Amino acid sequence: MMKKIMKIFTFYALVLMFVSGITDAFCNENASNPLAVSGHTDFRWQYKDLGGPERNDFYLDGAVMLSPRFKLKYELHYWDTDKSGTWQNDWESLRLTPIYFPTKGKWGSWKYKLGIGAELIEDFGNEDKGIGSGSDEIAPSVAVELRRGDTILTPRVQHYVEYDGPNVNKTEFRLTAFQSLPNKYWCKLEPKITVDWADDNAIPAALKVELGKMFLPLFGTYVDGLFGIGGDRSYDWGFGVGLRFHYY
Repeated sequence: MMKKIMKIFTFYALVLMFVSGITDAFCNENASNPLAVSGHTDFRWQYKDLGGPERNDFYLDGAVMLSPRFKLKYELHYWDTDKSGTWQNDWESLRLTPIYFPTKGKWGSWKYKLGIGAELIEDFGNEDKGIGSGSDEIAPSVAVELRRGDTILTPRVQHYVEYDGPNVNKTEFRLTAFQSLPNKYWCKLEPKITVDWADDNAIPAALKVELGKMFLPLFGTYVDGLFGIGGDRSYDWGFGVGLRFHYY
């Protein structure tokens, strides 16, 4: 089963790279903006202290523009964790998110763009190792990009439910504040609050801080600071690094 999934993903990734090569007119924004009209692949590592156990998440995170109105985002995650009591490592999930941009315009001094998506999460079934949730999920979302100069604010609401596996029922509220800086630097603040309806209405919250720089039009790097907030937090703290490759 795993070999079949990897073959499908490899073929899919090659198709995406080909498509991205013929859509360079759309790939001209910073990919850290969640509704960016951009094609990219990031190689990422994030470490999280889970309040005792630890987790390393190695993953691909990218997107391509299939047309000016359609974006396809993808993620492939591999975990190394001692959550089960001993260190285990294996594939965690494959995530695909089509995003449609139905409208854009201007509201006072702000430009706006609406994005409607639906994330498909395929779990690789390694929850006995402390890896993943054991559930395949679908997660529709609505986001609005508000842009003024070099500042972008993007509030988003996303709801997760399972279509196979243990019960999942949670709603996530996220705000992305992105700022372009001189000399091709950027910073991003991303607070997130989740209401877990399937876990006694627990409300885990977190904050991510990102600082990055594009060294070339096709290449950049960034670092993440990760902070769990509140008594229901899913992790205490963490950090990450990423290498970004833009397609033009």
